[in-house]
Amino acid sequence: MEMYIFWAIAIVAFAFLEGITAQLVSIWFVFGAIGSLITALCGGKLTLQIIVFLAVSAVTLIATRPIVKKKLHSKIEKTNADRCIGQDAVVVEEINNLEARGLVKTDGKVWTARSSDKSVIPKDTVVTVEKIEGVKLIVTVK
Repeated sequence: MEMYIFWAIAIVAFAFLEGITAQLVSIWFVFGAIGSLITALCGGKLTLQIIVFLAVSAVTLIATRPIVKKKLHSKIEKTNADRCIGQDAVVVEEINNLEARGLVKTDGKVWTARSSDKSVIPKDTVVTVEKIEGVKLIVTVK
């Protein structure tokens, strides 16, 4: 098989792989294979084609790494629930873990709540949200 056919197939294969993953795992090899295809069409020996493939792939990886890193590791936005953690809340219905009841209001929303230390917390007490378990806020008296 002529090497330019091999490199053309490699370009398509790496591009297809990149297209189905969308994770930037093989885009650099597409550019390396393009460089090797050009080298093959210009009559370069197999050793030179492989060197071009490796060199172009490495250079494009190094050159684009900061951009890719910035795009893939974007800032994580907190969800509505995550924003509650560490916030103060007001008990709107007595919290009693044994009776499986209790409500708190924080950030304008009413949530089911449970006491972190299993104590009964009376209505109108200000509490702090420690964590979230399922759809319940786990709170402690401030």
